[in-house]
Amino acid sequence: MDYSPYTPPSLLKNGLAMTLYTALAASREWEKTTVHPEPPYQETIFTGAGDVPIFGIFAIPENPRGTIVGTYGITGSLDNQWFLKLLGRKAFAQGYAVVLFDWRAHGKTAELSPTLTSDGLYEGEDFVRVAAQAKTMGCPAPFWFTGFSLGGQLALWAVKAAGGAGEFHSGLSTDDIAGAAVICPSLDSNRSLSYLVKHPWGKYLERAIARELKKLAWRVHDAHPGAIDPAAIARANTIWGFDNELVIERLGFPSVEAYYEASSGLHLLPLLDKPTLILYAADDPMFDPTIVPELQTACDRNPCLDLVLTRYGGHVGYLSSKTCQRLAGDPDPWWAWNRVLEWCNTLLRNTLRDRQS
Repeated sequence: MDYSPYTPPSLLKNGLAMTLYTALAASREWEKTTVHPEPPYQETIFTGAGDVPIFGIFAIPENPRGTIVGTYGITGSLDNQWFLKLLGRKAFAQGYAVVLFDWRAHGKTAELSPTLTSDGLYEGEDFVRVAAQAKTMGCPAPFWFTGFSLGGQLALWAVKAAGGAGEFHSGLSTDDIAGAAVICPSLDSNRSLSYLVKHPWGKYLERAIARELKKLAWRVHDAHPGAIDPAAIARANTIWGFDNELVIERLGFPSVEAYYEASSGLHLLPLLDKPTLILYAADDPMFDPTIVPELQTACDRNPCLDLVLTRYGGHVGYLSSKTCQRLAGDPDPWWAWNRVLEWCNTLLRNTLRDRQS
C-alpha cells in the first residue's frame, strides 16, 4: 500500500524536539485539533489471561464496520492517555466500535488486581480475550489490535496470540482478527534501554519514566496491601530496577536481560501471520538506532508486515506540517493515526471485495 509521505513542521525535524513537543505542548492542545466528540463509552471489566480482571471502556456506533482494540504505552491510564483517546474519537467517527483498556498494573486495572506487567508475554492473550468478550457485547469482527510505544509491543504479542484464538474463548475465531497497527513499538528493550541511559538527553527521559513506574508500583501497593514489598519499590529507581525488583521473579526469569530477550518485539516479527502495520521513525530518541536495519530486514522477509519507516517523527509524535496534511488529505495533524485508519479501511474494503468476487 502506498502512503502519503510524512513531513513535520520545520521546527520539529529532530526526534527529541518532536517527542518533547508532543508530550508537553500537543498534549494540552489536542482537543482543539479534532471536531469529533468523545464516543459514548461504557465501562466494563474484562477477564484477561490467568483470569486477571482488566478494566476497559467500549463504544459501538450505529452499523459498526469492525472493532479497534487498543491500549497505551509504558505508563499512564485511560484517564490521561490523550493520544489513545484521540484514536477513539477518530475511529468511532469512521464507524468503528472502539475498545480501550488499562493494561496490567495500570489505571483501574491496578485497582482490581496486583498482577504486574509482563511486556506482552501475557498481555497478548489479554488483547485476544478482551476482543472475545467485546464480541459478545456487540462489537463486531473484524478486530484490529493497536498500541504505541510499549503498547505497540503488547499489540504485536496479541497478533501472535491470535493464532490460537479458539483456545481462549468460544465464539471468537482466528479469522475474526484482522491484524494490528502499531506506532513506534518497543522492539528490543535490552539495546534501547542501554542506549537511553547513556544518551546525554535520553537519561533524563529514562528518569522521568522510572519515576512514573515507581508511582505505579506504589498505587498497586496501596490498592493491595501486602502484594508488593515496599522496600523493593523504594529500590526501584530505574526502568531496569523496576523490572529487576518487582517483575522478573514473579515471571520466573533469572535476569532482566533474559526477560527483555524473551519479550522482545523484534523476535516476534518473523512469527506474525496477520497483516501488521508498523509505523516507525528513524529519529525516535527512545530506541537504539541500530534496531532500524534489523526491523527492515524482518519486514522484508515477512509479507504480512507493512513497515512505514520515516526519517522524522520522534517517539509517538508524527505531528504533520500543513503541506503534509494537504497532500495526504488529512483533516488534522495526526499523521500516524490517519495512516492507521487508512490502512484499516483499505483492508476492510479489500476483504469485502474478495467476498463479493
